[in-house]
Amino acid sequence: MAFTRGLTRIVISACAMAVWATVPVLAQDRPSASAVAEFYKGKTIQILLGGIGGEFDLNVRLMQRHFSDHMPGGAKVMPQYMTGAGGIKRANFLYEVAPKDGTVLGLIPENFPALQAIGGKGIQFDVRRFNWIGSFSPTVATFLVWHTAGVKTFEDLKTKEVIAGATGRDSITYIYPTLIKEFFGGKIKIITGYEGGSTINAAMERGEVHGRMNSWSSLKLTKPHWISDHQVYVVAQSGPKAKDLPGVPTLEEIAANDDDRRIIELAVSGTYLGRPLATAPDVPVARVAALRQAFLDTLKAPEFVADAEKAKIDLDPVSGDDLQAFVAKLLTFPERLVPRAKQVLE
Repeated sequence: MAFTRGLTRIVISACAMAVWATVPVLAQDRPSASAVAEFYKGKTIQILLGGIGGEFDLNVRLMQRHFSDHMPGGAKVMPQYMTGAGGIKRANFLYEVAPKDGTVLGLIPENFPALQAIGGKGIQFDVRRFNWIGSFSPTVATFLVWHTAGVKTFEDLKTKEVIAGATGRDSITYIYPTLIKEFFGGKIKIITGYEGGSTINAAMERGEVHGRMNSWSSLKLTKPHWISDHQVYVVAQSGPKAKDLPGVPTLEEIAANDDDRRIIELAVSGTYLGRPLATAPDVPVARVAALRQAFLDTLKAPEFVADAEKAKIDLDPVSGDDLQAFVAKLLTFPERLVPRAKQVLE
């Protein structure tokens, strides 16, 4: 992930002023470390997720075992499930309703900053005002097709129709196959309304749909037998290129021109965010800092790393500071490209 690290260093340099403009830090606002520990003593921090059993649910459940060892006051974490509108319901709740005290975190769908950049519908929040806590790892977006569909390569998508499953129209599960349709002539019909990745997987297994967008790490973690038994073909990828998908093209590489590539890069920008956690706006700065540090300390602890390796979970933690800067950078997308980007992202 050297590319990702380099990217985040560049973004931090470019966006430092924007980040600190959204999170003002005044010396008199910093409670002591003991005050932060006292606040969190005996508390359980809720983490709002989508469906049960997916990659991020497994990550958070692993995190449950270790987080309190690294959080001031020994606060624990507990997953809570909130589905609806491709994650917009969850993000709106975190932004408008959840306590602004650092006791509620949420999984923010990775494509929401891109949607805000083009004025997407349903976005009732400013992603720059979320306090980004961290991510387990960047992801690789893939488009995979069930083995009975008669599609084995990216070129096959241009001649044979594939029915793809998706959650909401604002989710990456819808946007990614739409990119393939609009920019490359892929014959893909998209069916929305699935609650989450696990329900789309079940639909694929029973022949209801033929394909879906999925992160490569999630596929390896939740459906490894699909890969080993050759039940699916991965025909496209995006984001940090997977070393174990040789020969599978990235949409960025095969874009027809620079403008197309810029729009595709915005659409798949969530791959660099991975599965990002954030807390509400206006949480006290010292608590945000404590949450960010506890997240990184947990993921780097030898005991956590060992458990993650046993569970075959890929780790390459992204800090909350890096996420905050990257999100700010995305909101500088060129205005002249917004109308075209909207056609794909909305």
